Amino acid sequence: VQLQASGGGLVQAGGSLRLSCAASGRSSGAMAWFRQPPGKEREFVVAIGWIQGSTYYADSVKGRFTISRDNAKNTVYLQMNNLKPEDTAVYYCAAGKDWGWFEPAAFDSWGQGTQVTVSS
Repeated sequence: VQLQASGGGLVQAGGSLRLSCAASGRSSGAMAWFRQPPGKEREFVVAIGWIQGSTYYADSVKGRFTISRDNAKNTVYLQMNNLKPEDTAVYYCAAGKDWGWFEPAAFDSWGQGTQVTVSS
């Protein structure tokens, strides 16, 4: 599966952005978003199951971020509301074969990353 992420940008605190991740093929398990803040390790943000549509969010984004999928377009979206400066990071979409394991090692296809910058 090849992934193409888009939609990043610069936004003020409290603003919104929507990221998109287009997949060249269908993942059989999960699609996820990770992010890597400046000087920090990559961290899990949210995942969605392609088949069952289950979702799993990191505590830091619950209630602010929403993941969704369009199976017909093989595309996953991340709606980010009430953005905070600490959300500043490069955001990566990823595809994995299984549901239930949300470490980076569980995902074998990665997009190129899109920069999200939130100013205070």
